[in-house]
Amino acid sequence: MLYRVTRPISNLVERYLPDPYIFVLLLTLIVLALASLVTPFSAVEAITTWGNGFWKLLTFAMQMLLILLAGYMLASTPVCIAALDKLAKQAKSPTLAIIMVTLVAMLASWINWGFGLVIGALFAKALAKHVAVDYRILVASAYSGFIVWHGGLSGSVPLTIASEGHFSQTSIGIITTQETLFSHFNLLILILLIIALPILNALLLPPKEQQVLIDKRKLVDTVEQAPEDNGLLTPAQKLEHSKILGILIGLLGCGYLVHYFLFAAGTLNLNSVIAIFLFLAILLHQTPARLLMSLHQAITGGAGIVIQFPFYAGIMAVMVDSGLAQQISSAFVSISSADTLPFWSFLSAGLVNIFVPSGGGQWAVQAPIVLPAAHMLEADIARVAMAVAWGDAWTNLIQPFWALPVLAIAGLKAKDIMGFCLIQLIVSGVIIAAMLTWA
Repeated sequence: MLYRVTRPISNLVERYLPDPYIFVLLLTLIVLALASLVTPFSAVEAITTWGNGFWKLLTFAMQMLLILLAGYMLASTPVCIAALDKLAKQAKSPTLAIIMVTLVAMLASWINWGFGLVIGALFAKALAKHVAVDYRILVASAYSGFIVWHGGLSGSVPLTIASEGHFSQTSIGIITTQETLFSHFNLLILILLIIALPILNALLLPPKEQQVLIDKRKLVDTVEQAPEDNGLLTPAQKLEHSKILGILIGLLGCGYLVHYFLFAAGTLNLNSVIAIFLFLAILLHQTPARLLMSLHQAITGGAGIVIQFPFYAGIMAVMVDSGLAQQISSAFVSISSADTLPFWSFLSAGLVNIFVPSGGGQWAVQAPIVLPAAHMLEADIARVAMAVAWGDAWTNLIQPFWALPVLAIAGLKAKDIMGFCLIQLIVSGVIIAAMLTWA
């Protein structure tokens, strides 16, 4: 039904949206030019800051690469392939497949954003093996579930302001998750998105004759079979195909995780999600050889992360140090009242997120602007903080930075899904803005 609207948009995106690497290069030039023209920074200072900031996301880049690789290795184990296939077989129609992948991705992203990115993409692949459905919309639906992450259990803004010793504590104190994540307005946003997005994604399906299907042979994950031990295997080959070695290390890692969560009060964060994926992959692949073959299949998909994240680190450094991000936020705050401050904070956060695609980093930029404004206007501070959080999550739908792991797993390019993501952006933006303003 909606495909008549989305078709021209998709055609435009496919024609003019470049590879995400080209996007980040153009974004770099735009930010350097703006910093030199509208901030006190000179061109030399802007370039120097960009170069110095180039390496500030190395830890995060490695985490993103590992969550992609570990998630892929886990999904390629026989046990996980069978489990995903069993769930995917419940989808008896293209419409049901779209609804299922959207809901699964939303639930996983609400639990943890990294978990959601990987699980959504893997489930989309599993569904495509069993249902003849437009693969682009299937993957776009999986990615759309990511929008709820900042209103969920791993949301960096609400968790930051609920933590003792956070950098804004002297001005706002501790704001509990009951006032943010479990507030009535945040729960209303989540409920409405859970209802609206699956329906929207189902309506985005084109007529059957216009759907773009994927060759199912490309979705098959092959795993190396252990060679027969006929007495000719070398000691090295025996170790590579040793189930004892693989299972032992897997059990050690899983034992550590049990202790971490049950006895050390550990939380589900990016590192612990990576550890879960990795140790379960080692355990379920059983032999080091099978794991390494799976790793070899997964590694090519991580190239975009490796090359692009340093550029985004440089962009973020310029945006923050030059004051450009603060100027954008201040411009929106200057036209706000107590009632409209959450709305304008949401829009400003969405714009800043295009250049600073990091929830925690964005809060560090915008908090010193929106919090004093909230005090001065006597606005609801918890609502304003969540407005920044939702703005950050909202424009991730059209920010290739976060789509890279999903696209790598799915084997698609950004232009394949961004036309649909643009429609999702508009609809979700209306829902979020309305609830932040009037709920």
